[in-house]
Amino acid sequence: MINKQSLIDRFIRYVKIDTQSDDTVTDRFPSTEKQLELSNLLVKELKELGVQDVEIDQYGYVMATIPANIDKQVPVLGFLAHVDTAPDMPGKNVNPRFVENYDGADIVLNKELNVILSPAEFPELKNYLGQTLIVTDGTTLLGADDKAGVAEIMTAVEYMLQTPHFKHGKIRIGFTVDEEVGRGVDHFDVARFGAEFAYTLDGGAIGELEFENFNAASAKITIQGRNIHPGYAKDKMLNALLIAQEFNSLLPAHERPEHTQDYEGFYHLIKMDGSVEKATFQYIIRDHDRKKFEARKAYMQRIADYMNAKYSGGTVALELKDQYYNMREKVEPVYHVVSTAINAMEAVGVKPVVKPIRGGTDGARLSYMGLPCPNLFAGGENFHGKHEYVPVESMVKATEVLLKIVELYASK
Repeated sequence: MINKQSLIDRFIRYVKIDTQSDDTVTDRFPSTEKQLELSNLLVKELKELGVQDVEIDQYGYVMATIPANIDKQVPVLGFLAHVDTAPDMPGKNVNPRFVENYDGADIVLNKELNVILSPAEFPELKNYLGQTLIVTDGTTLLGADDKAGVAEIMTAVEYMLQTPHFKHGKIRIGFTVDEEVGRGVDHFDVARFGAEFAYTLDGGAIGELEFENFNAASAKITIQGRNIHPGYAKDKMLNALLIAQEFNSLLPAHERPEHTQDYEGFYHLIKMDGSVEKATFQYIIRDHDRKKFEARKAYMQRIADYMNAKYSGGTVALELKDQYYNMREKVEPVYHVVSTAINAMEAVGVKPVVKPIRGGTDGARLSYMGLPCPNLFAGGENFHGKHEYVPVESMVKATEVLLKIVELYASK
């Protein structure tokens, strides 16, 4: 049996450390120094547990080794999670609280601010009747993305080192930074990590197993307008704000995140700034299908070309940048990493829910860097917001699944 209280204590200890990354910082890595507080704590705790080869490099990546305790050759497994939390929601002064034996009613997160976690808005709460939920105080995120994954890996490490009869091959542990800003493995040394394949514990609800994700790109559009006194503006003014609105109107309204699901892609307007003279706005572009993904980027370029023809060249500048690709192409050739995870879930009483990620993980990029890396559930719900929560029972099961994967490979 894993140490449930140790798992809970770790999670609470980790979420109280502010590790918010910053998507506006591009001249240093990690984007925020405060992420290193948790990274360094993990180094200390790993050493205290007796883990070997514990190191933190110049980029803040933590790597460590649990040596094999069996003689036969089995694959070197890796398990990874990220320490940072999302940049668009406060991660400081996190004050988690416990809802014991959840009864299915509304949970008042913050009475003063009228922040309610309600099954009317979040019907999946009904899946956790009778369980213990860890919730926010309604002013910050919780940080289960991905400190639940961090705590689960650390608890599994503790179990392996304190349970001599548990047989396993060589295990590599990794903790990354800046995942939430899309740069989590920019400097990750796959060869140094030395695993044959790995799993990220960065998924959501219990049972989730993902080996497909979006192809992803960012788009930044700059509109150069022409500001003229409004009293004398006829046939002279170019209002950058209105041109930006026109650009957005040419994208299909039904292909926004709020209208899509499953394998459906989207264009998502995430930021807009400006004035009559100049405006900038940013999108993220997502699609599971590579051809559709490329078509989405091409369509956005056609809009820019059309508007430059309409308003004169140089009015609209479009900058497209690929971020990551669908890991399925790299995972399918070693599908045993998926089937073994399915078998592990079933063995510990978890129903596998194999589904595409409507997002991305470090594992997506690592798969293209030579380390096939599907994503396992960490147990949280409503990531990146004040309604985030995690059932303790889901965290326990995630830890059990990790250990069962290790056990299954050791027994092959």
